[in-house]
Amino acid sequence: MIKNNAATVLIYCAALSVSGLFLWLLTDLLIQGLPKLSPAFLFEAPRDAGRAGGIGPIIIATGWIVLVAMSAAAPLALATAVWLVEFTRPDGIFSRFVEFSIDVLASVPSIVFGLFGNAFFCVYLGLGFSIVSGGLTLACMTLPILIRTVADGLRAVPDGYRMVAAALGMTRGSALVHLLLPSAAPALTAGLLLGIGRAAAETAALIFTSGYVDRMPGSLFDSGRALSVHIYDLSMNVAGGDANAHATALILIIFLLIINNAAIGLLRHWQKQNIAAS
Repeated sequence: MIKNNAATVLIYCAALSVSGLFLWLLTDLLIQGLPKLSPAFLFEAPRDAGRAGGIGPIIIATGWIVLVAMSAAAPLALATAVWLVEFTRPDGIFSRFVEFSIDVLASVPSIVFGLFGNAFFCVYLGLGFSIVSGGLTLACMTLPILIRTVADGLRAVPDGYRMVAAALGMTRGSALVHLLLPSAAPALTAGLLLGIGRAAAETAALIFTSGYVDRMPGSLFDSGRALSVHIYDLSMNVAGGDANAHATALILIIFLLIINNAAIGLLRHWQKQNIAAS
């Protein structure tokens, strides 16, 4: 009895510590950054190396980088997950190698992806420091998250759906398009949202690929500064930039909270659907 109570106390203490750390971080950002937030801060361009003005071009550049990353990563992740779950044997040599490669990619530090993106996209392909280079680098980083989420969603679809499709004479492709993917749609959407959150919060990879330029990008081949890079630059390289750094960090945290809550809500909805179907 004493051991059980002690274990319960330790578990609650661990949970409260994690929640307390998040609340501490959020409170600090609110205190330091909230006074700087205004409509002008969200729409104006940075001035005086970011000490004054707003983050309008930074938000636009971040949105474009994330859009490029998801546009490149989502189709490849979907195709890979479908192949792993529906068109190959789990114990096959090549499928196990692909699974191993996904696990390794998920554990690679972001700075390594940044160096790879700089060498391949910026230099070898001649894209230079640009939104496209940053987005494609983030696409490589988010692939493991997207593939795992989509694959888990497809595996959670009851096998009875596949049996019914086979009994009706449906081809694998037809069953996939009309039956399996719609059933796994909440998981697919949740994976996409998690990938967006990962891409929006990345810093190290973008420093080497999308660059530091804080003006409004004219095209996808212009350099663009992401929110996370802007926070880093104001905090480390700009004297007197801490106030705007805190405000920018608060905007980024709010965006990530929205993305994560949306993903959690979709996953819970997906789980309720699976329970009802079973």
